[in-house]
Amino acid sequence: MNKSLKVLLASSEVVPFAKTGGLADVAGALPKALKKLGHDARIVLPKYKMIDDAKFGLKEIARIKVPLGEKEEEAVIKTAVVPGTDVKVYFIDNPSLYGRDALYQEKGVDYPDNHLRFAFFSRAVLEMMKALKWYPDVIHCNDWQTGLIPVYLKALYWADPLYQAVGTVITIHNIAYQGNFPREVIEEIGLAWDLFNSDKLEFWGNVSFLKGGLVYADVINTVSKTYAVEIQTTNEYGRGLEGLLTYRKKDLYGIVNGLDYEEWNPATDKFLPVNYNADSADKKKEVKKALLEENGLKQKDNFPLLGLISRLDDQKGFDILAEVMPQIAELDLQFVLLGTGDPKYHTLMENLKKKYPEKFAVNLKFDNALAHRIYAGSDLFLMPSRFEPCGLGQLISLKYGTIPVVRKTGGLADTIKDYNEDPDNGLPSREGQTEGQVLLDAVKRALKTYNDEKKWKPLVRRAMLQDWSWSKSAAEYVELYKISLGARQGVMA
Repeated sequence: MNKSLKVLLASSEVVPFAKTGGLADVAGALPKALKKLGHDARIVLPKYKMIDDAKFGLKEIARIKVPLGEKEEEAVIKTAVVPGTDVKVYFIDNPSLYGRDALYQEKGVDYPDNHLRFAFFSRAVLEMMKALKWYPDVIHCNDWQTGLIPVYLKALYWADPLYQAVGTVITIHNIAYQGNFPREVIEEIGLAWDLFNSDKLEFWGNVSFLKGGLVYADVINTVSKTYAVEIQTTNEYGRGLEGLLTYRKKDLYGIVNGLDYEEWNPATDKFLPVNYNADSADKKKEVKKALLEENGLKQKDNFPLLGLISRLDDQKGFDILAEVMPQIAELDLQFVLLGTGDPKYHTLMENLKKKYPEKFAVNLKFDNALAHRIYAGSDLFLMPSRFEPCGLGQLISLKYGTIPVVRKTGGLADTIKDYNEDPDNGLPSREGQTEGQVLLDAVKRALKTYNDEKKWKPLVRRAMLQDWSWSKSAAEYVELYKISLGARQGVMA
C-alpha cells in the first residue's frame, strides 16, 4: 500500500497552541514530518482558553451537536494551520469545558469534570468528521485523553459504513497517566454498563480511559522499543496494565520520538549568544563561558560543566542522585540545574549551592531560553531516570554536542550506546543497576573521557552528526497506520 494516507492526530495538547509536556512536542512535529512524506496529516485538539484566536488565525467552520449520556452539547469547530506550515488543525470549542486557565488542573488539583471534558472531546472528534465530510484512514490517538475514541468508534459507530474502515492507533507517552475515574461516570460518558468489566474499561473498580483505548485500538505503540518491552513486565513499569499489554503484545510496537531540528539546532538557535555546528564545535566554549557568567559561576580550567534539566522527583532518578550528590560535588566539575519538583530535592540542591557556591548553579523554575543555553553550554548532560518512555533531553544534548550520562532504561537505552563498551560508536552512559554508586562511577568515567582531548573532540562531533529527526520515526508510524488499516479490513471481511 503506497497510497497517500489521511491521518488525523488527536491530542490534548499540541505545540505551539497548548503544552504541559513532551506530548505537545510530538503532536506538533509528527504531522509536519508526515506531510513531508506526502500524507494528508491533520491535527485535532480542544480549544483552550489560552489559545488566542486572533494570534493563530482561528476560523469557525462548523457547529455540531455532541451526544454525551442523556445530554447533547454544542461544539464549535474552528480551524487554523500550524504556524509556518500547511498542516491543518481543528479545534473543538466548548467554553464551559475548555475555557479555563489550565489544561488539566489548577494548583495541583485535577478538574473534577475531566472525564466529561475528554469524553466530549473524543466523541466530538468522531462527530466532526461527519460535519466536515472528511474521514481519515487512521485516527492516531495519544494518551488517556483520547482513549475513548477507539471505544466510541467500535461500540457506537460500528454500524455506520462511513466509520467502518477508519483504523485507530493509540500511543502511550507515559503509562503512569491513565485517566481513571469512578465507575459511576460510565453513563455520563455515554457508554453501556456491559463495557464496565475487566475485559474492557473496568480497572480496579474504576473506569479507565487509557485501558479502554488499549483494548479497542487496532494498534498500540509507545515511544521506544525498550519501553514497549518494559511495560509488559512488572507493575512498576506497567502500572497495572502489564497483563493487558502482554495479551496484546502482537499489536504493541515501539517507535522512538524524533526531534524537531527546526527548534533544536545550535546552528540556528536564537537563544544562544553564539551559533555553531559539528564543524565549529569549538564555539561551544563561548556559549559555556556566557552560561557560567549568567549563573554566577567562574570558569575553572579543565572542569566540565554538568547540565541537568528535569522535573525533580523520584521517577527522574533524583532519589538515586541524592545518594551520591555529595561525592559528585567533590569531583572536578561544575553543575547547573534547571527544573522544579519535590520540595525535598529543592532543599538538597539549594544546600549544595550554599556549600559549593563556586561549583553549583541552581535554577528552581521553568525557563525555555535558559534550557537552550544549558543544552548548548554544558559539556555533559545528566539523565538518571528510573524510567523514561522516550526522553528528549538526551536527543537534544546530542545535537548540541553535550554528551549524555544516562541510565539504561526505556528510550535512553534505545538511543544511547555506552562509550566504554563501544568506543568507536558509543557515548558514556549509566547502565545496569540503579544504585547511586553506579551513577557516580558513570560520571567519573565521563570525566576521564572529557580530560582526554583526543577522545573527547571526536566524541562530540560524532554526537552532533547523529540523526534523530522525525523523518525516520514518521516513516515507521506510516507502517503502523498501514497495519491498523489491515486490521480494520480484516474486521470488515
